[in-house]
Amino acid sequence: MTFEIAIVITVVIVAVILFATEKISVDIVAILVMCFLVISGILEPLEGLAGFSNEATITVASLFVVSAAMFKTGIVNIIGNKVTGFFRVNFTTGILMTILTVGILSAFINNTPIVAIFIPIMLGVSKKLNISASKLLIPISFASLFGGVCTLIGTSTNILINSIAISHGLTGFRMFEFSFLGVILFIIGSVYLLTIGIKMIPNRRQKQDLSSTFMIRDFITEIRIKEGSKSVDHKISESSLIKDLEVTILEVNRGSQKFMIPKADFVLRANDILKVKGNIEKIKSLKDREGIALRSLEKISDDDFADKDTLLVEAVISQDSDLIGKTLKSSDFRNNYGGIAIAIAHGGRIYYNNLGDIRLRAGDSLLIEMGLNDIENLSNTNDFVVLKEIENQPFRKEKIIPAVVISIGLVLCITTGIIPIVMAAVTGALLLVLTGVITSDEAYKSIDWKVIFLLAGALSMGEALEKSGAAVFISENLINLLGGVSPFVLISTFYLLTAVLTEAMSNSATAILVAPIAIVSANSIGVDPRPLLLAVIFGASSSFMTPIGYQTNLMIYGAGQYKFIDFIKVGAPLKLFFWILASLLIPVIFPF
Repeated sequence: MTFEIAIVITVVIVAVILFATEKISVDIVAILVMCFLVISGILEPLEGLAGFSNEATITVASLFVVSAAMFKTGIVNIIGNKVTGFFRVNFTTGILMTILTVGILSAFINNTPIVAIFIPIMLGVSKKLNISASKLLIPISFASLFGGVCTLIGTSTNILINSIAISHGLTGFRMFEFSFLGVILFIIGSVYLLTIGIKMIPNRRQKQDLSSTFMIRDFITEIRIKEGSKSVDHKISESSLIKDLEVTILEVNRGSQKFMIPKADFVLRANDILKVKGNIEKIKSLKDREGIALRSLEKISDDDFADKDTLLVEAVISQDSDLIGKTLKSSDFRNNYGGIAIAIAHGGRIYYNNLGDIRLRAGDSLLIEMGLNDIENLSNTNDFVVLKEIENQPFRKEKIIPAVVISIGLVLCITTGIIPIVMAAVTGALLLVLTGVITSDEAYKSIDWKVIFLLAGALSMGEALEKSGAAVFISENLINLLGGVSPFVLISTFYLLTAVLTEAMSNSATAILVAPIAIVSANSIGVDPRPLLLAVIFGASSSFMTPIGYQTNLMIYGAGQYKFIDFIKVGAPLKLFFWILASLLIPVIFPF
């Protein structure tokens, strides 16, 4: 082992640990690794930065725009709402049609927003038909994974591995080249969910209003600020009412005026009537405060938020949220988002007090009171997945036809190979902007820049593995460890290795690390690397055992009130089935 190989392997191990623990954002980790590899001399600056101009990075960025344009037309929402009608036939028919719909859509457009749209739709089905929401959400997340490996553009990982294959002088994958195997696994996975999996999913979230779901123990009351009160002519943030009693002001009534969710700099006046939320003991202590008159005391329910201007809404912190690692206080949540957090489901517990001090994590569920306009704004950010269908959204339904035509043209160009996939994606995105399906500002905002920086940075690790000889070193030792194995065993090994790593870290990062080793391993025993790369593709999209392995799993984790063990119970048998099937079928469908 040379010194360079030792450095690269050490960097990769540290990166994997950081990716898995997410103590630092994964995109930052990837860029740090890139910088270290360049500064240490392992890579030249142009080699380190090559990931930003890589075809896969540009293609993925362009497809983000294409997906966003489709969602702007409202066509996915229309399809999703049509599917709910099948639940009136029976549960099995409804869940089957949902799985098929989500899977088919995920084969062509980004699955994260698809699942984000279907979560509130499924919660609505749960409420109307008295079906536990937990029975509905795991199937849509898993279905998005099934569909993602049915086409070349189904996931960013597929595009990434295709780019890596081409860069090594291999023939790139065609649009539907691995669809046959993908459809077989899709069918097997769907049958499993409908028969075995659905029985293993517990009834975690029942038909309840949000107040009951979050088991709110706080109370609301109305108080009147008397003449001479210490709070008169003081900002809310300066009021002793807030500092000492830690109550939250939901509403201020001043004569005929009503101020919903007042900001921290709102100035209180004499005779203002405040609706406040707080712990029962603290609210009762209001009676003893000079200058405060207690008017009523009631347990919180959804009816308390049934104002025409505000609603109680549940939102899950997304994997790419800027709030991760921050608190509501440090992020100035009230002023930046226009809402008040009533409760937070965090780490398997529900918190009601000192919410501003809780360090937020991806997957946390927040119960928020906010204005109708603010809810719509919240749903348009990348920070939250709002678990409520937003009514009267300004969809561009008149743009459905051009959006569909352009998307079909994109698929045909990739399928026929008339132009390279990167140019097809860029052209498709550009046409969608030029035809007004999506504006240029919306196009820029639709790109998940964390994913782009992750891909660009992580690609430098793949380059370092090969340039330093680390990929050859790891490959030789792996083959020796397995005793000079056949290519069939290598397929099974690389699928399993990828499938295990993807449960703990980004599937794209996993693919970037494993793919070069798979290519070197295939070359060392004199076989076509493409079947091994397919094992990596399918293994990277088999994150069924943990909520943290894939973004859609994390999105449903809080929404369905699942426990970590639920994913292991449902996902472990499915992962085993897929591993066995892929190991047997890949060498048959894609012979060496």
